[in-house]
Amino acid sequence: MQLEEYFDFQRPDDIRIRGTRVGIENILYEYIYRSRTPEEIVNSFSTITLEQVYATILYYLYNQESVSKYIANWLESSHQRWKAQQRNPSPTMLRLRQLRAEQQAKKFRFETSGYNC
Repeated sequence: MQLEEYFDFQRPDDIRIRGTRVGIENILYEYIYRSRTPEEIVNSFSTITLEQVYATILYYLYNQESVSKYIANWLESSHQRWKAQQRNPSPTMLRLRQLRAEQQAKKFRFETSGYNC
């Protein structure tokens, strides 16, 4: 099997492990930035095999310059999406923030009321 046969090259900015919805960026982020072993990585993803993890790492090592750019673009795109979500949160996110604030206020009132002795 050729190394490229492990992947679906859907678009220049979207390379998936063949037969899964897992992008190579997810595997490589764990490997490069979180220093996780292939065995640790495969335990985090229910739809991939150890062979696929090793193939992804090998693909990265053989194509380090282009894959590094791919990952850098993915990280920047992810950061931009996160910033956009922070500026324009969904109704669900607004509700979760409201619930968290209410919970923290309730906890603060309890802690300052003297009943926690």
